Amino acid sequence: MSDGFSEIIHVPTRLRICSILAEVGEAEFGVLRDALTLSDSVLSKHVKVLDQAGFVNVRKGAVNGRTRTWVSLTKSGQAAFKAHVQELRKLAATGDRLAP
Repeated sequence: MSDGFSEIIHVPTRLRICSILAEVGEAEFGVLRDALTLSDSVLSKHVKVLDQAGFVNVRKGAVNGRTRTWVSLTKSGQAAFKAHVQELRKLAATGDRLAP
């Protein structure tokens, strides 16, 4: 694959997480969970993979005495997501040219 393709981001759930974060900047964990209709544990595992790759930043804080978690794309995460999307567009364009 090309340099822009990311095996980490390409997993559908992680692609959707990155897509949401690219649009909104930062999202509360519960909002992401609900938007993606995932369980806490499944979302947590995907966020952990993105975090370990340096693609997201995880921030914790308190709201009305309750701990909340926010997730945002890092600069390298933004660049990786943009490059991945560009690579997908190239692949799709190639497929369109090959279609009968």
